[in-house]
Order: sequence, then structure tokens, then C-alpha cells
Amino acid sequence: MGKSLIQQKRGKGSPRYRAPSFRYKGKVNFSRYENKPMNATISDILHSSGHSAPLMELEYSNGETGLLQAPEGIKSGDKIEIGVDIETKIGNVLPLKNIPEGTPIYNIEANPGDGGKFVRASGTFARIITKMDNGIVVELPSSKRRTFLPECRAVVGIIAGSGRPEKPFLKAGTKSFAMRAKNKLWPIVSGTSMNSVNHPFGGKSSHAKGIPTQSSRNAPPGRKVGKIAPKRTGRSKR
Repeated sequence: MGKSLIQQKRGKGSPRYRAPSFRYKGKVNFSRYENKPMNATISDILHSSGHSAPLMELEYSNGETGLLQAPEGIKSGDKIEIGVDIETKIGNVLPLKNIPEGTPIYNIEANPGDGGKFVRASGTFARIITKMDNGIVVELPSSKRRTFLPECRAVVGIIAGSGRPEKPFLKAGTKSFAMRAKNKLWPIVSGTSMNSVNHPFGGKSSHAKGIPTQSSRNAPPGRKVGKIAPKRTGRSKR
């Protein structure tokens, strides 16, 4: 039987699964990589429906404008610096090799010059744990540790909006509108609760289905659900 899976609908490219990026304020990243120090003035603090954190609108000394996540304790009119040999203060952008160990940082580049890929949600920050000649070990908000190149840049500080998850949605309608702003699929329903036409685990009136939850690597798109080619199944013996 053919299945109408969510991942199949996403691949079709219909507007239902397309992010409304035309409503967003813009792309949040660093300015292009330059060797000389550069200044920027915070012209405004913005709210963007596509970002969980408030954004600061920057006017760089070279005439360009850009957006970055606003750190805690910053306001409109403040100035920040981007460079190598600059002060390690809130809002400044430095390479990881020039930031002291233990300093809270965010918007870390995966590769030098890519604009920032890690630690971008509201209220989050990472810390530099160890410095080596060929890599900088950073502890991410998930407590995982990752090694970055010394030339990767990051912002000093903690991203503003840390109290956002503490406010309850209270009702399903409020949650629905919040998800719709970013075009996130909500509510998320388990496969066992679906009809048999929508999921291999669906159908019948019982949640206990007599079907394996693991599928092979070569399973067709309508069957490739659950544990896909797992190395092991069952309860862990630890």
C-alpha cells in the first residue's frame, strides 16, 4: 500500500513546508573576514519571527550594515569592535585564539569566514575549555565538546532572551501561531496514532502493533520509518 509520509510531502517542495523567509529581518552573520580591526555601531534592536533571540542591527565603519544576535547587557548606540588584537568585552568579535579560556561566547564559525554556525539560540553560550596550537576545544550548550580552528570567530557574551522558554504557552492555539511563524510542522503525531494510509505503524484501534520498528537501509520511501538500519535494537544491557 502506498503511504503519504511527511518526509515525502516535504520533498515535493509545496508551500506548506517552505520557511517564510521573506518575513525575516535578514541573514544573521559576521561581516566578511578582514585583517584590520573594524568598528560597528548598534543602530537598533530588532525582533525577527525567524529567530528566537533579539537581533542587533549594525552599521560597520566601512559603510556596510548587518545583523547579529544581541548579547545580554547591550543597547542601541553602543559600539562594538571586530578584529584580532581588541578588548575581550561583551559584543566584540574575535578569533577563538584571542579569547581567554572560560569566556562565554556565541555564534561560533565552523570554518573561518562562514559567518557563524554554532550557538545561535536565545539564552545560550559556549565556553573555551582548552587551547592548542592547531585547535580550540569549546564546550557547547549541550555539554558536548568540539574542536574549532584557531581562526574561527565568535562573539563575546551570552545571547539575550534567556527567559523565553520559561513563559508557558498555556493553550494549543498560542503554540500553533508560534509554530506557524516559522512554518514548523505542528502538532507532531506519532506514527502509531495515524491511519494506515499515512504511516506503516498506523491503522487498527490499538497502539500495540505487531510490526517491527526497524527498517532496512534499502527499504522503499513508504516503508523507511522507525529505526533505519540500526546497529542494534532492544534494551541496553548497561
